[in-house]
Amino acid sequence: MREVDAALITTTVKELVIKANKILPDDLVDCISCSDRAEHNETAKAILYDLKANIAAAKELDIPVCQDTGMAVIFAEIGQEVHITGGDFEAAVNKGVSLGYTDGLLRKSVVRDPFYDRVNTNDNTPAIIHTRIVAGDKIKITAAPKGFGSENMSRLHMFTPSAKREDIISFIIDTVKTAGSNPCPPVVIGVGIGGDFEYSAVLAKKALCRSVSERNSIDFYSDMETELLEKINALDIGPQGFGGRTTALAVNIETYPTHIAGLPVAVNVGCHVTRHASKEI
Repeated sequence: MREVDAALITTTVKELVIKANKILPDDLVDCISCSDRAEHNETAKAILYDLKANIAAAKELDIPVCQDTGMAVIFAEIGQEVHITGGDFEAAVNKGVSLGYTDGLLRKSVVRDPFYDRVNTNDNTPAIIHTRIVAGDKIKITAAPKGFGSENMSRLHMFTPSAKREDIISFIIDTVKTAGSNPCPPVVIGVGIGGDFEYSAVLAKKALCRSVSERNSIDFYSDMETELLEKINALDIGPQGFGGRTTALAVNIETYPTHIAGLPVAVNVGCHVTRHASKEI
């Protein structure tokens, strides 16, 4: 049994939320650069150039790449051979989020009640925490700050098993079309298929944490990802909604077994700064 001090979890979460908000994954930056070279619309090219300049400036100046530094979403894979000492796991995570957003001078956007009393908590806690118990004696933590300009454009539909491939594709494309310029395109589209009502949404969120250069390992879904990207980019929404062929940078699909009577499909929309950072401790 390996012991991990809760203080190390706090330090790691603090580091990851700051890093994720300031430095985008290299593959995402490369994808934006490739889109710039392939774009024929001059306005779209100019916007993509500005997006790249903004990303580079954030890294150089050590400031957030977007003013909306999001609600902290934390995925934790906890090895079953780990014994956490010195404190409670979720308290340690929330302390790390609090320190990261306070010491890192990140915008604090969480309110303590969703409806009747929307008072800011002033440290961006509590976080959304998803944990899994896995084999081994390590803890892998992924921080994925999620802005709500894109989050608000997300959708979930409970299809029946009679739904066809084209029905699901149409739902995903319609979600992007309805979103238009609101999620700050070019977007990354996370799709969760299967599970139940809530788990399909978790799958869609997890899909946004996958590399944009990595396709689903099952050919059926990999082909769907490719087809969806092509059809979404044919919508002519373009960067920031000004037209062009770069509406989406990637479509990532994650799946899970489901009930014989259901076929849940969730679409989680990520903006052009779809952020995530991971570390194993």
